[in-house]
Amino acid sequence: MTDMVRKQIYISRRQQELLKTLSKERGISEAEIIRQAIDRESANAMPKTDLGRREAWEKTYQFMLSLRERTEQFSEPYHWNREEIYEERLSRFDRPPGDV
Repeated sequence: MTDMVRKQIYISRRQQELLKTLSKERGISEAEIIRQAIDRESANAMPKTDLGRREAWEKTYQFMLSLRERTEQFSEPYHWNREEIYEERLSRFDRPPGDV
């Protein structure tokens, strides 16, 4: 048997009768029916999350490809120094909000 954890839950009388009936009809334990229901419920919840992750990854990947295409336009790599970047970043604070 796999690594199991004992859980104690409350269900309604109607659910209890339904659980007993399903157990007899299927020839499996009531606990197995509950485990299967949990697995089904979690499987139904996952695609929505995974789809969102898939879409986010696809957008990210397309953005990376667009960056690659932009860099191929330049014959030499961009050279920068830390002081220029700090000056540019700090200059943003000298402007009124909304100015770019």
